[in-house]
Amino acid sequence: MAGRTPGVAYSITVRSEYPNVPGMLGKITSAIGDAGGSAQGVDVVQTTKGKMVRDFTINTAGQAHAVEVVSAIRAVPNVKVRSVSDQTFLLHVGGKIEMRSRVAVTTRDDMSKAYTPGVGRVCMAIHRDPAAVWALTGKGHTVAVVSDGTAVLGLGDIGPAASLPVMEGKALLFKEFGGVDAWPIVLDTKDTEEIIRIVKALAPGFGGINLEDISAPRCFEIEDRLRAELDIPVFHDDQHGTAVVVLAALINALKIVDKQPKELKIVIAGVGAAGTACTKILQAFGVTNIIGYDRQGALSRKRDYGSNTMKKWFADNTNDADFEGSLAEGLVGADMLLGLAGPGLVTTEQLEKMASDAIVFALSNPDPEIWPEEIPKNVRVMATGRTDYPNQVNNSLCFPGLFRGVLDVRASTINDEMKIAAAVAIAGVIPDSHITEDFIIPSVFDQNVARRVARAVSKAAHETGVARRRQNRGDEIYATFRTRG
Repeated sequence: MAGRTPGVAYSITVRSEYPNVPGMLGKITSAIGDAGGSAQGVDVVQTTKGKMVRDFTINTAGQAHAVEVVSAIRAVPNVKVRSVSDQTFLLHVGGKIEMRSRVAVTTRDDMSKAYTPGVGRVCMAIHRDPAAVWALTGKGHTVAVVSDGTAVLGLGDIGPAASLPVMEGKALLFKEFGGVDAWPIVLDTKDTEEIIRIVKALAPGFGGINLEDISAPRCFEIEDRLRAELDIPVFHDDQHGTAVVVLAALINALKIVDKQPKELKIVIAGVGAAGTACTKILQAFGVTNIIGYDRQGALSRKRDYGSNTMKKWFADNTNDADFEGSLAEGLVGADMLLGLAGPGLVTTEQLEKMASDAIVFALSNPDPEIWPEEIPKNVRVMATGRTDYPNQVNNSLCFPGLFRGVLDVRASTINDEMKIAAAVAIAGVIPDSHITEDFIIPSVFDQNVARRVARAVSKAAHETGVARRRQNRGDEIYATFRTRG
């Protein structure tokens, strides 16, 4: 059944004890398979003449399914389940990141230079020349990942402490993919002004700010204000990271369906932070016909949006015909559906009314707006946000390389030209001759992605005048400070 494919995100290890007699192992593995589990490993823990203890590592399709699999193992006669471990939880025990020193402190001389008294001279050098902080501290390769926990994944407002595993994961990916040191900072406040004040106060220690999982419409004001009031780049990844990767995937999808941006009719289901940012970058790329939907229906100039300025902006800048039909009606003749709303939103029959060679990006996680198994024949290209299907639209393709490029040139902001450059770079990782319906976006593990994005973003920063450092990274620390006492 769609959505029941076992995956590693719900992997469990079941430690089982049973009589050490022939046939028992086969009975247990059969029970796992009959329950829909996928056994990935069987390891001997202990064996005696009369007893066997083994660990069974099993991929399941969710927490409820994991319970079913364990119950099936328990139901095998003479089998005792000693323990069940959730592999995802084990990965998070103790946190996923740590601070490590870049220099060794093993002697009295090391201490004198790294800390007192030598560090005082370095402090005064920065005091005399504030720009020296970029060269003489970690500021130039450090990003703050800031959240208030109000819009975490598809979980909603779960609070700052519960958001911390996501922020740690973000910091992990920054380091692994982009070589950027990132620190999770979760804030126990939902007050827009207070968040702005806190971020401004901590900004001197960072080269950039990555806003994460802050609910709309507050996220728009927070980002806009911080961009205007700080001299380091501020990037709300839920908006712009999604937009960049969506555009990258669309660039290559259009090569398959042989359509031009200005020819497209795009329907966006879900006009929140990501939907608004995707609309802006698509328009910058040349798309002119966009209709957006929220829970109340199509966004048009005929509706009252109250104090929600971003939805009013959306209505004023899209849907030129003020179309008011349902989502199903809006999909008639559409070339693309961009789903950013929730699971099971559209049906096969509704997608059959789209144009030929249609494109569907169903990006709701963990369950998409429609499963790939359910798309009709007129849908030529399908993408999701999941790892277990082709064409995963994943923000991790964007933010590590983007911030690497931003920090390399000490950019003061991240503008539209830099975002589009990142999207084009991601798309370009795949040679045109290799692009297929199931391969329009590179893997997050392709090491070329972050490097190409960093180069493209650095170049765009220079071309648009927001770079504050030359592109080649020389050893300017020694050149600047070798004569200072």
